Amino acid sequence: MRGRATSQDSGFDALAGRCPRVATTAAVTVAVWVSLAPSLLPRPALAQAAVSGCAAAAAAGAAGLCRRRNAGSACPAARLVALLAAAVALGWTVLAAAQWQDGLRAAMGRPPTGPAHWIVVCVCSSCVLGAVRVLGRVRETWRRAGVRAAAATAVAVMLGAVAAVAPVGAGQVYPDAAPVAATTAGGPSSLVAWQSLGDEGRRFVSADARAIRTYVGLESAPDVRSRAALAVRELERAGGFARAHVVVVVPTGSGWVDPAAMRGFTSLFGGDVALVAQQYSAAPSWVTFLFDRNAAAESARALLTSVRSRIDALDPVRRPQVHVYGQSLGSIGGSAALAATVTGPCTAIWAGPPAGAVRTDGAVVTANTSDPVVWWQPSLLWSPPDLSRARRDAPVPRWLPVVSFVQATLDLPVALDAPPGHGHRYGPDQARCDRP
Repeated sequence: MRGRATSQDSGFDALAGRCPRVATTAAVTVAVWVSLAPSLLPRPALAQAAVSGCAAAAAAGAAGLCRRRNAGSACPAARLVALLAAAVALGWTVLAAAQWQDGLRAAMGRPPTGPAHWIVVCVCSSCVLGAVRVLGRVRETWRRAGVRAAAATAVAVMLGAVAAVAPVGAGQVYPDAAPVAATTAGGPSSLVAWQSLGDEGRRFVSADARAIRTYVGLESAPDVRSRAALAVRELERAGGFARAHVVVVVPTGSGWVDPAAMRGFTSLFGGDVALVAQQYSAAPSWVTFLFDRNAAAESARALLTSVRSRIDALDPVRRPQVHVYGQSLGSIGGSAALAATVTGPCTAIWAGPPAGAVRTDGAVVTANTSDPVVWWQPSLLWSPPDLSRARRDAPVPRWLPVVSFVQATLDLPVALDAPPGHGHRYGPDQARCDRP
């Protein structure tokens, strides 16, 4: 009997000894819980699997480094108990995550996840974790490869960087033929060459012809001031200053102007409006935001100053009302331009302004609580976001230190994938001019 008991104890110890160490189990559990915490936007199964798998791998790696520095390990039974507790905790986390994701999808008109979604998440995240562990085992091979490994890594990073900074809108259809309307930039009598407008400029001026649409691209003039002067001359040529309203539009970093907002202005003012925009960059907005944010402010300031100067020279009875509109990075540029302008516009209109980067006093703000751009800023690590000017368009997750920052960061790349009225997608209502 004693021999059989000893054999059973040995078998139990062998089974428990194969379980991960307690520290590893705890670290991986916390990492997966963070990856499954409430997000702002619905997350596809493969994307969630990649996030959870990478988080688990990072946590396991960190636990391994700590283990090397601290000798000793818990008894085998403790490992098994920790693993069972982790399984229960993660099972509850998956159920809570499923309920949250289904709530987001219901608010945004999307179908619920279903069991297949979470099976894919569990299986694929485990595959990601396993793949990372395999890569860790071949680390020595990469070290021996020396220069070749470094060169291959450098090439991969360069290719990824090129793909990341490629102009937004690749694969979209842009107008090829110049417009025939006399009130449109790039037309037969325009002072701005059609080809100099760039892809986003040509797209902007080719929309609804009821409003006067003036756009000056990077190649239309050599510098910011000359582009602003050209924009004013072109706006005057098209009859823009004879309209009741002039909207100074500050594009995003790529030069893109939201067509939904332009439709909103045209509808709001019954077509009695002139829209004028000036490009300051051709890179994606996030690149301009990080490396050349002042370009938006400088361009907006030059254009607004030139427009105001020309309007101030008109007969007061004939002066149009001036509005400034900017979405995302455009709102940063517009806000900075207003701060440096003595005579302000009738209305400042910001859509999806980045958190903490825009002055909203007296402005009309359109922001979604599900927009990660409205949430994301470094202080989100330790303090909740200011959502006082945002409209509740979907369930709002409770703020958690660090966790909310991680989730908002993960949602940023897909902020534009949401349906209109959610995430960083806004509709014609963003053109409203009624003050809060």
